[in-house]
Amino acid sequence: MNMDFKRKLPTPKEVKEMYPISDEMAKVKEENDKEIRAIFTGESKKLALVIGPCSADREDAVLDYISRLRKVQEQVKDKIVIIPRIYTNKPRTTGDGYKGMLHQPNPNESPDMLKGLIAIRKLHMKAIEETGFTCADEMLYPENHRYLSDLLSYVAVGARSAEDQQHRLTASGLDIPVGMKNPTGGDISVMMNSITAGQHPHTFIYRGWEVESKGNPLTHAILRGYVDKYGRSFPNYHYEDLINLCECYAKTNLVNPAVVVDANHANSGKKWAEQTRICKEILHSTRHNNDVFNLVKGLMIESYIEDGCQKAEEGVYGKSITDPCLGWEKTEKLILDLADLR
Repeated sequence: MNMDFKRKLPTPKEVKEMYPISDEMAKVKEENDKEIRAIFTGESKKLALVIGPCSADREDAVLDYISRLRKVQEQVKDKIVIIPRIYTNKPRTTGDGYKGMLHQPNPNESPDMLKGLIAIRKLHMKAIEETGFTCADEMLYPENHRYLSDLLSYVAVGARSAEDQQHRLTASGLDIPVGMKNPTGGDISVMMNSITAGQHPHTFIYRGWEVESKGNPLTHAILRGYVDKYGRSFPNYHYEDLINLCECYAKTNLVNPAVVVDANHANSGKKWAEQTRICKEILHSTRHNNDVFNLVKGLMIESYIEDGCQKAEEGVYGKSITDPCLGWEKTEKLILDLADLR
């Protein structure tokens, strides 16, 4: 094989024993999970807001950002449940570039996966301790989920991963909401198949074990737009797209029909400032059709302290080093506006 085996990494159990959560943190997660679950089962009419940086690049700025979210959460708690994005794994279209804190705890230093595993666990723990938020992360590597399984309240499966068997089967064994994105080519049937797989029980191999999953009834759709064969971005957040998704769900035996709409990526053509308009249009659509209102459980927004993005070496505090994000002032106003529209 054309690879070097550098070292054997500690198991999730070993890392959890090194950095255990307290009883108080576990209680916070239990309470947060209950409130979020109620949104996806339809018991709560609140809107879930999965919001935060494209990728978590440095601990201090991420914790600063979500501490700001905590203050806003108190103002909108009757209408919105905020689930901060702490995305520590960054998928790359070509495989090149910054792959997230798991790979590089310091974006300007060489990859170190052991330091990365510890860094991402400590960051998610500090988020709970300092803000009371249990957060969202992307399941880029299914077998790594257990390093954070006692800390997360939401998981997203990316557009390039939703068709992968291991992602689907792992999702079926989780007990928190798992969002399956539509693939980059836009085929909604692929996303619906991944939701079906996630909601059903399976027997499969996971971390060297034969396991049986029970099926995850909180597996749901994420619409993120798509790209055609010429590389042009097209949205799928409009009223007609949401009606179409309602009809797709109606043809299945899936439970808890739900969608979280991603306001960035191909839906915005990566024009980050458009997220404000897009989010408001989606809520406008929910007010015109009860089926759409019941289907749309949340929004996904890429947001950080500073507008836009930068190269890693520029070092601007709180500015994305991957996809461009909505800055804090615009974010705060948007959240308050969404609460008024809900």
